Amino acid sequence: MTRTRTPVALLGLIAVLGAAACTPTVRLQVDPIQIYAKLDADVRVRLDKELQDLLVENPNLF
Repeated sequence: MTRTRTPVALLGLIAVLGAAACTPTVRLQVDPIQIYAKLDADVRVRLDKELQDLLVENPNLF
């Protein structure tokens, strides 16, 4: 009985290894995206205003 099990087990092992070798590979390539940002003058005014308020609240900051 052990002689008939060995070829069957060997064929099963070969089938499993063969199926694992045929597993498809998926590759995804994403090109870099360039983003151009422009700071608006309004942003600078807001930051200047926040800085002025901070200096009024904490005169010894600098």
